[in-house]
Amino acid sequence: MSKETTPIEDKWYRDLIEDHVFKVIAVDPDDETIEIQYFEGDIEELDFDTWKSFMLVPIPAPEDWTGPFDDLVIDDMGDTDLPMHPENWSDPFDEIE
Repeated sequence: MSKETTPIEDKWYRDLIEDHVFKVIAVDPDDETIEIQYFEGDIEELDFDTWKSFMLVPIPAPEDWTGPFDDLVIDDMGDTDLPMHPENWSDPFDEIE
């Protein structure tokens, strides 16, 4: 494996040929496998030879973390109209009705 495409856990990569974005979840040198999760959420296991065949560039983590959650709507993220402030955190039981 070349230095540029060495799989590093928790790092993001873009395959320039297929234009896929994914994160390396695990690397198993004993089995020579790499587990990846695509931005859309699918998980795949690759062998080292397949990894070498990709044209990869490391990229920063996507800002939009909702990629794997294609059925997520804005309401699933809580009350986005009222931001939480530290003064609201003094008593966690205030939120319980």
